[in-house]
Amino acid sequence: MALRPSKGDGSAGRWDRGAGKADFNAKRKKKVAEIHQALNSDPIDLAALRRMAISEGGLLTDEIRCQVWPKLLNVNTSEAPPVSRSQALCPGKAFFSHIPNCTTDAKMKKVYVGKDLRDMSKDYQQVLLDVRRSLRRFPPGMPDEQREGLQEELIDIILLVLDRNPQLHYYQGYHDIVVTFLLVVGERLATSLVEKLSTHHLRDFMDPTMDNTKHILNYLMPIIDQVSPELHDFMQSAEVGTIFALSWLITWFGHVLMDFRHVVRLYDFFLACHPLMPIYFAAVIVLYREQEVLDCDCDMASVHHLLSQIPQDLPYETLISRAGDLFVQFPPSELAREAAAQQEAERTAASTFKDFELASTQQRPDMVLRQRFRGLLRPEARTKDVLTKPRTNRFVKLAVMGLTVALGAAALAVVKSALEWAPKFQLQLFP
Repeated sequence: MALRPSKGDGSAGRWDRGAGKADFNAKRKKKVAEIHQALNSDPIDLAALRRMAISEGGLLTDEIRCQVWPKLLNVNTSEAPPVSRSQALCPGKAFFSHIPNCTTDAKMKKVYVGKDLRDMSKDYQQVLLDVRRSLRRFPPGMPDEQREGLQEELIDIILLVLDRNPQLHYYQGYHDIVVTFLLVVGERLATSLVEKLSTHHLRDFMDPTMDNTKHILNYLMPIIDQVSPELHDFMQSAEVGTIFALSWLITWFGHVLMDFRHVVRLYDFFLACHPLMPIYFAAVIVLYREQEVLDCDCDMASVHHLLSQIPQDLPYETLISRAGDLFVQFPPSELAREAAAQQEAERTAASTFKDFELASTQQRPDMVLRQRFRGLLRPEARTKDVLTKPRTNRFVKLAVMGLTVALGAAALAVVKSALEWAPKFQLQLFP
């Protein structure tokens, strides 16, 4: 059973193309009220916020995102913004005393510390080049002066996060994620959110090598295989690999989607879910385009060219629903052996939600599965298991679950998993 496009399946979902403006406004007003109720609960109703972020329409507005995104990432907005290591070592007026006619107001400190980080950072030149190439990520029609100011802030956020976390390594595409947070929540809050995201969800992309990133990509084909063996086998025959999805994954689709509304809608979804949800979303895009792929010449160049050109009119709400569906039916724990068969098991990049409770304390989502797979299966045993796995069980699952669950039971299960994945202390946010 494949995720084929259905006639009249629009890109914005029922929130924009519903039964009428009155119905749309009523649904929107009800959802806004439910979000504020969850925010005002004591303690904050994190499960409800996750459901709101996942369900149709997401968090609706940037104003709401400014309130909810920090809760989803367990960031306390009342705390002071992060400072560089040099600021931490040399705070206050003394740090600036050697600058002629220096004042100690916040703006002067920001200018000097930003310059200090740029002088010291080994990544500055690459970050500068990437940010200069990011013009299309800013709203069309934005005055040049405003855009240039935001680009400077973008550089400062990236360099500050890298300075405070020397274990992190910059990668091209990281700026596409950071600019999304900057445009939605502003520099101060974006710095805190990006730092938390970088040490958790994005951690494996920021290793010295791409080993863990490659392993996450290795989940793509097993997901496709569970739904459409025909498409899986065709892509394997074409030897297309998974590199076409690399930019999707490491930028959370920010680099490839032109409409900012679609980008932030996906960020709502990803922030409320498991770190591997972006690879499930990548899989449903490929499955949605199954017939296009099968109509291609079965060679690497043709299939890669098709898949690397992502359509801009995708039915995002439908695909979000289906990605959540597939996560529930085929969780990472069931696919890990197949992904590991394509790469050494100890190079794995993510765990199940429960595993993250341990991994998060070590700031490394990949650590637990590394330990789990060491000695679990000999390479030849893993290969044999993958080659001989039965295909019948998947169709029973699909028939029972269905692939068109509109974020009902599937959404609840994803949220439940998200809460199990989050460290227990996150459930008592801001007492």
